[in-house]
Amino acid sequence: MKLLPLGDSAVVLELAAEPDVAALRRVRTLAESLSRIPIPGTVEVLPAFGTVTVFLDVKSGTGVREVGEALLARAAESASGAPFDDARVVEIEVCYGGAHGPDLAIVAAKTGLSPEEVIARHSGASYRVLALGFTPGFAYLGGLPPELVTPRHATPRTRVPEGSVGIGGRQTGIYPQSTPGGWNLIGRTPRRLFRPELDEPALFRLGDRVRIKCLTPEEFKPEQVPAVEASVQNADGACLEVVRAGPLTTVQDLGRVGHRASGMPLAGAADSFALRVANLLVGNPESAAGLECALVGPEIVFPEDTVIAVAGAGFESIPLWRPIKVRAGERIAFGPIQNGCRAYIAISGGIDVPMVLGSRSTYLPAGLGGFHGRVLAAGDRVPVNRPLRRDAPGRWSVDRRMLPDYGPKATIRVLRGAHADRFGGKWIGTPFTVTRQFDRMGVRLKGPPVASAEGDYRNSGVVAPGTVQVPGDGAPIILLTDSQTIGGYPRLAHVIAPDLPVVAQLRGGNEVQFAEVSQDQAEVIRFACEQGIAILREGVARIYGKR
Repeated sequence: MKLLPLGDSAVVLELAAEPDVAALRRVRTLAESLSRIPIPGTVEVLPAFGTVTVFLDVKSGTGVREVGEALLARAAESASGAPFDDARVVEIEVCYGGAHGPDLAIVAAKTGLSPEEVIARHSGASYRVLALGFTPGFAYLGGLPPELVTPRHATPRTRVPEGSVGIGGRQTGIYPQSTPGGWNLIGRTPRRLFRPELDEPALFRLGDRVRIKCLTPEEFKPEQVPAVEASVQNADGACLEVVRAGPLTTVQDLGRVGHRASGMPLAGAADSFALRVANLLVGNPESAAGLECALVGPEIVFPEDTVIAVAGAGFESIPLWRPIKVRAGERIAFGPIQNGCRAYIAISGGIDVPMVLGSRSTYLPAGLGGFHGRVLAAGDRVPVNRPLRRDAPGRWSVDRRMLPDYGPKATIRVLRGAHADRFGGKWIGTPFTVTRQFDRMGVRLKGPPVASAEGDYRNSGVVAPGTVQVPGDGAPIILLTDSQTIGGYPRLAHVIAPDLPVVAQLRGGNEVQFAEVSQDQAEVIRFACEQGIAILREGVARIYGKR
């Protein structure tokens, strides 16, 4: 067994180097034990391949080392497990080649087989689900014939169609949603693999056997699933009226904790620090839902007297990091965002959209959560809870010393990743520039290529917001809150939790350099950041408590 820290907020326990059936049995047994009786200071468990990953509560004082020691002890107690029920077999229909499999010829050329031979061998194999991850419901399937092993693309596609069947190294899998991805696409299924309205949203389970049935293009009919439209009207009927929405305004809270095992990303606010502080300033719980705006803010009419706060990047004419009194019927045009990428608007009482899988956050790739699973648009009426506060208590703001160092030139503190030794140390302190490819999934950098000492044919591994991956082209990608839960590219480093808000505020043309810190240093920085928020929480409670 081997412990591998995943930054300063998770611990990976490798139980076996290869994810065979015996390893899956041990993984499942330990994960079930940890789900029943969590390790103190942890919030989530992710079993995948031959590993079990435990995520820490970053707001707690729990450290990576003590969680790792507890994880090893629990693993020793769960040394064996019940065998899988091999009676469960999932059959998936796949149409190969043509528009559904644009990389079939590439796989054929790289493997020395004909396209027909690739189809026959891929469809004739017996597969087993080794992990769920990358996106909600994405199953990593073991059992790919060795002659079909094909490296991932050096540069990922920006969009892979829903249902695409791909090969990435020694693995094969199916994309449940339309997302970026670097696998070789050889076919497509019409089946829906993830349905959040169901009690068990993912079609696959860890350990399932999977068989493939070939379809002709004429037989390919996308699965029809009844639309489930969740109501977004609250009992009070109070709604924000959206006059203009900006290009990417969404409802966000602190994310969907507890569903990474089925491939659901954390989601939630990209700059969670800003949303937490904005909520405190209006008297809300830190986890209340607010608005996240990227690049340009919305224009909104407020239904009642209330208190709002803006945090993160700012707007030219709106005060930042302090409570603001708003009158019923007042119309505010927030305008372009200054000195960053994302601003957060908290409204006293919070936004009252339905909970989906335990969160109100919007996850755009799957079209779920938030306001009908999408960005806001002109004419929307977004429900809000009755205000907790209707008057801002004086003119005061957050102490600037506790704020992250937002700016066009950022030094990001990182811990070394699982594959850092392959890359040497020249990437530390090297200036990189943020490209135009930056969104809630990640930030792509350009600069001197970060070259690996060897190719990557390993199985995919667990990643999280903050993981720095390096595709074959050597251009690092810093993952953000909507990122996959499992990734296949080498993991160079991991951004420490207090610096993730800085990454979330980067935009095209900004300059970034990495600074390495130790695990002890990372935890001291994290604890200091949380102490600052705790002091603010107590101060706000005293201010509002006097009224």
